[in-house]
Amino acid sequence: MGKRRRAAERKGVGFRNTRVHPGVLGGAAVVVVCGVGATAFALSGGVGSGGTGDDAKPVPSGPPTSAEVRHTARAFLAAWADGDVARAASLTDDRTAARKALTSYREEGHLTKVRLTPGKPAGRTSAEVPFKAAATVSYKGKSKPFAYESEVTVVRRKSDGRTLVDWRPSVLHPELRDGDRLVTGEAGDPPIKAVDRDGGELTAAKYPSLGTALDGLREKYGKEAGGRAGVELRVVRADAEDAAEKAGQKDDAKSRPDKTLLALSPGTPGTLKTTFSGSLQAAAERETAKRKLASVVVVKASTGEILAAANSNPTGFNTAFQGSLAPGSTMKVVSASMLLEKKLAGVDKKHPCPKYETYGGWKFQNDDKFQIKNGTFRASFARSCNTAFISQAKKLENDSLTRQAQEVFGLGRDNWSIGVPSFDGAVPVQSHAQMAASLIGQGGVRMNPLNMASVAATVKSGTFKQPYLVSPDVDDRTLATAPRRMSGATATALRELMHYTAVSGTAMKPMRGLGSDMGAKTGSAEVDGQKKPNGWFTAYRGDLASAAVVRQGGHGGDSAGPLVRAMLLAGD
Repeated sequence: MGKRRRAAERKGVGFRNTRVHPGVLGGAAVVVVCGVGATAFALSGGVGSGGTGDDAKPVPSGPPTSAEVRHTARAFLAAWADGDVARAASLTDDRTAARKALTSYREEGHLTKVRLTPGKPAGRTSAEVPFKAAATVSYKGKSKPFAYESEVTVVRRKSDGRTLVDWRPSVLHPELRDGDRLVTGEAGDPPIKAVDRDGGELTAAKYPSLGTALDGLREKYGKEAGGRAGVELRVVRADAEDAAEKAGQKDDAKSRPDKTLLALSPGTPGTLKTTFSGSLQAAAERETAKRKLASVVVVKASTGEILAAANSNPTGFNTAFQGSLAPGSTMKVVSASMLLEKKLAGVDKKHPCPKYETYGGWKFQNDDKFQIKNGTFRASFARSCNTAFISQAKKLENDSLTRQAQEVFGLGRDNWSIGVPSFDGAVPVQSHAQMAASLIGQGGVRMNPLNMASVAATVKSGTFKQPYLVSPDVDDRTLATAPRRMSGATATALRELMHYTAVSGTAMKPMRGLGSDMGAKTGSAEVDGQKKPNGWFTAYRGDLASAAVVRQGGHGGDSAGPLVRAMLLAGD
């Protein structure tokens, strides 16, 4: 201890022998403290073992041992808490990125007096070490405590066997991704008080799934709502979309609004009215919370107003608005409208539904290899016959489905402006087998519940109404429109097909007892690497349209169907 005191005095750093209450990591008492000029921390044994020693010894390989995980994680946390950026960065597998982020943590985030308490790994062989962080955020005379939890993962470097922290921005804070920063200062956007269509306040505490949407509303409408900005610690997202595209995450940068983590001075919020229904949103929160990997959206068919949107993981990625998933057979609603318009199908006309159909070198089949002999298009649609659609591929142009989706349903044109970031769907021009696969919602077709709720709404109303959750009157923006509307005969035929599916087809069970003014379509989308497909369901009832996806849920009628049913009933 005397050597440490003298070393600290030579550096001009005060040293205080402070007693602390230790956290426990793997049976060892550990507490890491910063801000008092000392680190109450001791290690018994080496850190990053395997990188030093006798050259004749073999380089360690395989997963890090539990002792190596403990030692490496503790050493990294100790250096970070003590403000030794160089030392902490050297204990990671990306020294440059870690050093930059750790420096920004203090200089831009204004986080001081950092205290890090390691926890126990999840298992004896786990390389992940959770920890609790407590710090003080100080800016121009204003200070507040700030606490959160994160984790570090320890890996072994192949070149020399040394164990290091696997560097990623989320180590500093779980909300951070590549290019994001923690910044304390005057907020760029004033806070908002978002209210539902009846004037009730919308908060992330009451409606967890709206957290991301509320952040996006603040970023877009904070100034228009008339509030006054305060002083905050917030996550400032990466500016350039190029970084997201390089990482293979199209539109990811623009889809993640800045997020407030702590308000030192809250500012004055302005009021912003949304189209959300408080009762429907509450129902959506309850229903998705009962399920794993579920997302749902409800819209008003006649106007496009978004009434509810929720995800099973409310603080995670907003799949309801921004998901990009193959929609499976729910896409047959769009494909059917095209076949009807081109006179390649008629509701009660004979239509082939064999066990198999080959196109472009691919052999397609129906679920359980069923077939309908001498059946009609109505029967094929209701039972979700894949081959009934694949058989028509040879009569189509490569861009036929793309044009139908864009021109009639408003999909895939990248021009929706709902009030927060959203993905408008994608129906790319494809050829050969991929073109055929797109007819049944596979291939390159990508959608989310918002898109598919809009599809059901378009069928019900007969014309595309761009979904939105903030009236265009607020900011004078122009809502997207479709170049043309489907004919009255086509709309009537689609409603007949969807109604028949709801009363006598694959959607019968979820839609039972919901009256006569309703229709639905089920879907299951195969995903490489998944044992079970994603389950989809889209439906309308009266002036409500809803769609849901349950990832790895299996058949849409069994997984997503009950969720949509609950939302349609909640509309009563």
